[in-house]
Amino acid sequence: MNLFPTFRRLSQLGLALAALFTAEASPQIPGWTPLFKGIDHLVATNSTSSGDFQSLMVANVLRIDLTDPDIRLTTTPRSPNYVQDTIETGAMTVSRFVQTTHVQAAINGNFFRLSSDPSNDNVPYYVAEGTELILLGLAIREGTVVSRQQNAVDAAVAVFDVSNHCTIIHTNWPATNNVGIYTAVAGDYPLVIKGVNIGRKYLGQGGVHDQNPRTSYGLSQDKHYLYLLTIDGRQPGYSDGALDYETGAWMLALGAYDAINMDGGGSTTMVIADAAGNPHRLNSPSAVADSGMEREVGSHFGIFAKPLAGFIDNVASLPDDDAATITWTTSSPATTQVEYDTTEAFTLATTLQTATTTNHAALITGLQPGTGYFFRAVSTKNGARYASPSFYFTTSNYVSTTEAIALTNSWKYTPTAQSGTGWTAAAYNDSAWSGPGAGLLWVDTRAAGPNPDVGPKGEQMPYNPATGFPYVTYYFRKHFTLPTAAAGAALQFSAQVDDGAVFYLNGHEIYRLRMDDPPTVIANDTLATAYPCAGDAVTTCFDDFAVTGDPASFLVAGDNVLAVEVHNYNTRSADITFGLDLAVTEPNPVDPVLNIVPAGGTASLQWTRGGFTLQQADSPAGPWTDVPGPVVSSPFTPDLTGVARYYRLHK
Repeated sequence: MNLFPTFRRLSQLGLALAALFTAEASPQIPGWTPLFKGIDHLVATNSTSSGDFQSLMVANVLRIDLTDPDIRLTTTPRSPNYVQDTIETGAMTVSRFVQTTHVQAAINGNFFRLSSDPSNDNVPYYVAEGTELILLGLAIREGTVVSRQQNAVDAAVAVFDVSNHCTIIHTNWPATNNVGIYTAVAGDYPLVIKGVNIGRKYLGQGGVHDQNPRTSYGLSQDKHYLYLLTIDGRQPGYSDGALDYETGAWMLALGAYDAINMDGGGSTTMVIADAAGNPHRLNSPSAVADSGMEREVGSHFGIFAKPLAGFIDNVASLPDDDAATITWTTSSPATTQVEYDTTEAFTLATTLQTATTTNHAALITGLQPGTGYFFRAVSTKNGARYASPSFYFTTSNYVSTTEAIALTNSWKYTPTAQSGTGWTAAAYNDSAWSGPGAGLLWVDTRAAGPNPDVGPKGEQMPYNPATGFPYVTYYFRKHFTLPTAAAGAALQFSAQVDDGAVFYLNGHEIYRLRMDDPPTVIANDTLATAYPCAGDAVTTCFDDFAVTGDPASFLVAGDNVLAVEVHNYNTRSADITFGLDLAVTEPNPVDPVLNIVPAGGTASLQWTRGGFTLQQADSPAGPWTDVPGPVVSSPFTPDLTGVARYYRLHK
């Protein structure tokens, strides 16, 4: 699918729900949830039609306390090849920015353009990490100018001094003197000026002013709070996006006195660091909803903050492959329990430990390897229940890996309709099909020729002579051999697919990519629901996904067949592309190591993996019992006065 988005410099966002808009124009804002010291979060939505708000919108908001002495602000650093107005920053996702800068929260900032084509507003939807970019409007990082204000466009600016005192400049032209500015980010125009929503003046102008995912920054009248707002969009049934005046209404309801519109659309992304420092998206970017990939952007705004102080402190996680140890402290003795789930529904919990303590450790068992989990520590004292903020960890995945299919391997293929022929079964006779042809297999009927960035090009397949375009659907089959097929195996795909596909293993459907969800029947003329990247499966645009659980159980030792049907996004699309790498992973647990570390007349027991309970016995033959507690976190110093004991780890 060879299309570029036609909107002007846009980007995207999203998440959960909490409160309703009233029948009037003002949204109702739920309570704030502290995430870090000086950073609060809320998520809210409106009904599908309420007052001036005629579309479904899901908003995520971070409220930053600019008076908190531990809050520090930062933005995107200069590119290593920095040349003012020519090469200013390198592209990266907001999640990557959180990883590399170690901030606690971040959001996208300025609009941007390609350094290689600065006159082009329509930046490709996805670019490779590190792509050299130019920012639009003022950008200053820790006192260093990254991008200067060049004209009256993209001139709505939020500037901060070294003490985080903020001023929103509605139109930074002629450009302000940068003396004393420590941090700055720019949007394109104001939405709220001195408590007045001016968004309606943009109605009917089109482009960036249409209904889109939104990022907006706002400032309270007393300059105490900075509001960072995302409104998800382009996700029917979840969140449609917002117009300018709707975004302004959100800002007024939050408490903003001034607010500006930032880069939105596919760029709209809000990320925090979890307990282990890993990035966790709070919203649902439309780019991720489209392709599973977060968009690389040119500008980021990050906040350093300290952990929350309170009754529960020092929450930490030590995940293993199928278990995790959670530790925390409380300011006075209390009970011990952890609530957890793969979502923030927290439907699961560890066994309540009623013995009160100030140093807590709980063991979560029965987890899935390589899976992300939300959790919160819960302690009760004198009937009062205390819960930590939500944290996140990902379990380990101790595996051995076998490469089953390489990107350039050959496939049998045909454009002939296969519905009802049993073509996905391992025993199906595909001798009448074309090939085998080496990946990438492709068709491109554009007059200018195929995109040179799509590769490596292998077999060129035939197009439909009746239309002059590729067939809507092509079918592919590939045999591969596995020495074993252990329980718990997983299929790891890295595919270049333009546009959508359905995958089958030994006759069983296992995955749909950019196709209607089951139970919708996929026919030969069914069109893909979306397309990758900017419309081409280029060498930097891979769909990476894993198939686990029951679908992966269709693997067998010996001969296997992967069958794939690839569908185009529309009947007049000039290209179609297919190729993939497939690796099969199988569990390969690593044994923990238990060490005795002498320390000044006593000894400490330390071990290398989480998810285990420490046991003791008077002899190697047992009987073995859990060390009272139980003890699930390392290190542990036993009382060995006059006693010889044996210790082991148990799962």
